[in-house]
Amino acid sequence: MIFAELFYTFFVIGMFTIGGGYAMLSLIQNKVVTVHGWIDEGTFTDIVAISQMTPGPIGINSATYIGYSVLANTGASEFMCILGSFTATFAVVLPSFIIVLAICKAYEKLRDHYMFKGVMTGLRPAVLGLIGTAALGLATPDNFIDWKSYMLCVLAFIGLYFKKIGPFSAIGLGAIAGLLLY
Repeated sequence: MIFAELFYTFFVIGMFTIGGGYAMLSLIQNKVVTVHGWIDEGTFTDIVAISQMTPGPIGINSATYIGYSVLANTGASEFMCILGSFTATFAVVLPSFIIVLAICKAYEKLRDHYMFKGVMTGLRPAVLGLIGTAALGLATPDNFIDWKSYMLCVLAFIGLYFKKIGPFSAIGLGAIAGLLLY
């Protein structure tokens, strides 16, 4: 039964989240901490931190870790915990796969249609709101970002937007600046 709940929960999260893993975090937090009570708030914050450090999208990494943790908390075997990870990960990715497949089929016909352009324009603020909600939810008095981080963010924005440096250059320069400042 827990596998069906995991699949349904993460399928719904994957279906109704647009904008990537960071936009997904507030929905994941609501479902797994508040609605189901599978993990507590502190564990969720730890999962987010671990998901940021590991390669791959944060939403998928979080789903994988939560799928494992939920089964581990029930005392399941190692194999069942891994199956829980697979279930949550597959469920969160499946809607995106289906949607992208459908959009690829219809994109050529719809790309110049005014309604399609309107929907895409309307989704941008919603994605920004979801990402902002996740950021505010994770910002606690213990781990607020200091002024140096804000300064690096502003400099990266200026470099990307006005100086037209590439994203890889911005990441590399940010890493070097972070090492020098901290």
